[in-house]
Amino acid sequence: MDAREPVVAAAELPDRILGQWVGKDPGPTLVCVGSMHGNEPAGFLALRRVFEALEEHRPELCGEFLGLVGNRAALVQQQRFLGTDLNRRWTPEVLAASRAGELESSTVPEDRELDDLRRQIEAVEARARGPVYFVDFHTTSGDGPPFSTVSDTLSNRAFALHLKVPIVVGLEEEIEGTMTEFVADHSFVAIGFEGGQHLDPCSVDCVEAAIWVALTSIGLLNPEDLPEGALGADHLSRVSTGLPEVCEVRFRQPVEDGCAFNMEPGFESFQQISEGQLLAEDCNGVIHARENGRILMPLYQDQGEDGFFEIREFRPFWLKVSALLRRIHLEKVVHWLPGVQRHPQLPDGLIVNRRVARWFALEIFHLLGYRRHRSAGKKLVVSRRREDS
Repeated sequence: MDAREPVVAAAELPDRILGQWVGKDPGPTLVCVGSMHGNEPAGFLALRRVFEALEEHRPELCGEFLGLVGNRAALVQQQRFLGTDLNRRWTPEVLAASRAGELESSTVPEDRELDDLRRQIEAVEARARGPVYFVDFHTTSGDGPPFSTVSDTLSNRAFALHLKVPIVVGLEEEIEGTMTEFVADHSFVAIGFEGGQHLDPCSVDCVEAAIWVALTSIGLLNPEDLPEGALGADHLSRVSTGLPEVCEVRFRQPVEDGCAFNMEPGFESFQQISEGQLLAEDCNGVIHARENGRILMPLYQDQGEDGFFEIREFRPFWLKVSALLRRIHLEKVVHWLPGVQRHPQLPDGLIVNRRVARWFALEIFHLLGYRRHRSAGKKLVVSRRREDS
C-alpha cells in the first residue's frame, strides 16, 4: 500500500495511538506524530510499517516509542483540515481552553483532536523515564526532497543532524501555533520532518527511514538488533546529495483568504531562485522573489496559509560558532551592547534599538539562540529560546 491509496475506510476513525512499545529498562522516549494534516498520509503509513516490523522482529527497546495519529477526522476525508488548521491551533488561548475542559463542546473538529493529543503528550511527560524526543511528520504539496525544521536549540540541532537531510531554521519565527512549539515548551527535544510530496510513495520511504534513524540515534533501539537504522541513514543521505546542509528562512509569503493565490508551475523545494523572478500572483498582483536564494514549500493545493518561503543557505561553520557562543553563555552580557536592553516583561527577552545597534543584525542574535519575537519600526524584540536557557 502506498500514499496514493486511501489509508482508512471512509466510515472508520483510526485509533489515536497507532503503536506503542515500552522497554523493560528505562531510557529515552520517542513520540512520532503522523498526518497532522489529513491530506498527508505518509506519516501514518510509515509509522504503521515500523510498528509492523517491530512486531515481527520484537527487538528489546530501552525506553518508550509511541506513534500517534494527528488529525484523524481529516485523514478519513483526505483533507488538510475540516474546520481549521490543526497545526496552527496550538496557541496559549486554545491550550488554556483545552485544560479548562472548554473544547469538549467545541463545534470545530480540530479542537477535539487537539484536546486528545494534548492529553497524550502530557501523559508521556508524566511517565517518561528519560529525555523525550518528538518528531512531527509532514509532506508538501509541491515536489522536493525531505528536510527537517528545527527551533534552533543545540539539542534540537544535534537530533536533526542525525537524519542526514537539510535543516531549515527560523520557520518558527514565521508561523505560530504548531504542535512542535507546544511540545518544545514541555522541554522535549522537538523537530519537524518533511518527507517529500504528499502522494509520492517515496515520501513514505523517507519518513520510515527517519523513524528508524531516530530510534537508533537516541539509543532507544540497538542498531545491532535491526539494520534499519543504518539503512535509513544511508537512504536519507543519498536522496539529499547535492543539497545544502543548513538553510535559514528569509521570507514567508502569506496567503490571504479569498485572494486567489496562484503559484507559478514547476517550482519545487530547494530550487534556486533569483531576485525579481516571477513566483506567483494573487489579488494584489504578481509576486517576485525578494532576493537570490532558494524556494521552500511552494503551495500547490487549495488549503494552506503559506504561499511559499524564501530561504538562504549558510555555511555549517556558523553552526560551530553558534554552539561555542552559547556554551560560553555570551548571552549573559549581550544586553551591555549599545542599543540593547533587557525586556521588562518578557523572560530572557531583549529590546534592540536598530538605530543604535545597526551593526547587530538579527542573524547575530540567532547565533546566540534568540528568535525574533516581533518588530515595530526601529525596535526589534527578541527572546531566547526556552530550551537553550
